[in-house]
Amino acid sequence: MDPIDKRNRLDGQPFSYRVTKNNTVFLDYQGKQVKVLNGKEAERFLEKIKSVKDDEKEVQLILAKVTGNFKRGNERLASSKKKGNLHG
Repeated sequence: MDPIDKRNRLDGQPFSYRVTKNNTVFLDYQGKQVKVLNGKEAERFLEKIKSVKDDEKEVQLILAKVTGNFKRGNERLASSKKKGNLHG
């Protein structure tokens, strides 16, 4: 099992992207636009995607990391541990 995607959420391919003529990249999560990349950031993103284009799971992982949607559910757990340590 891949330790990055333990719940296999990337198997459903929730992320997608679109590239315009001027290399602006629109990133979507479940069909809704969540981020826009342009300039150097867009160029770096497209280079990463080009290097793994044959591995859809890796493409999904890159998209998840760029959009910041890859750690959903962990935030509350981490903050509750911090609070518990302050009182203990």
